[in-house]
Amino acid sequence: MKNASLSNAFFTMLKRDLTLALRTRSEIANPLLFFIIVVSLFPLAVSPEESLLRTMAPGIIWVAALLATMLSLDSIFRSDFEDGSLEQMLLSPQPIALLVLGKIMAHWLVSGLPLILIAPILGISLFLPGEAMFALLATLALGTPVLSLVGSIGVALTVGLRRGGVLLSLLVLPLYIPVLIFASNAIATAAAGISIKGQLYFLAALFALAVTLAPMATAAALRISLR
Repeated sequence: MKNASLSNAFFTMLKRDLTLALRTRSEIANPLLFFIIVVSLFPLAVSPEESLLRTMAPGIIWVAALLATMLSLDSIFRSDFEDGSLEQMLLSPQPIALLVLGKIMAHWLVSGLPLILIAPILGISLFLPGEAMFALLATLALGTPVLSLVGSIGVALTVGLRRGGVLLSLLVLPLYIPVLIFASNAIATAAAGISIKGQLYFLAALFALAVTLAPMATAAALRISLR
């Protein structure tokens, strides 16, 4: 019965946040449009030369995905903080880390999953070879949840601040660097026809570590912020 209660709490929180996100379509559209615009501007700003864009494509796509995720991070807890729902969540008898995990998963479904779906089209526009498409999808599938999980810690620490955007960037960006390095390197390595098992294993390890520890760290950060 206890496991059923925990799963009900998790899926209730997930369903609630997804419903709220669908009511405000901008939460879905803004990160996706930002991702598309940033990637599309690089050929105009740098060069339309095929070989150059193919070389830069992994870094371009992943930097754009990272920034698009950061753009949407504030939505994880901001509305709940403003209407008092966050305090009620902290008073819930259910484990706070489990409820936080439900909110993070909802955030990833709204902001991260659309990036994965549109990324192959943008990869083609940057002349990314077919051999690298699997690596692109695999790194995004493993890396974008890590961005949401790690970013939630920074959001929880700054949720009570009126202008916490700069501080959030300073807290979160250094933690994103390993994901950015290994993900972009995996795509470039796959384009060269070399195995990328090592990079994928590292990203999978980061994902496992983040999904295990980030919800607990975020719950602790929320308690600190709302004292």
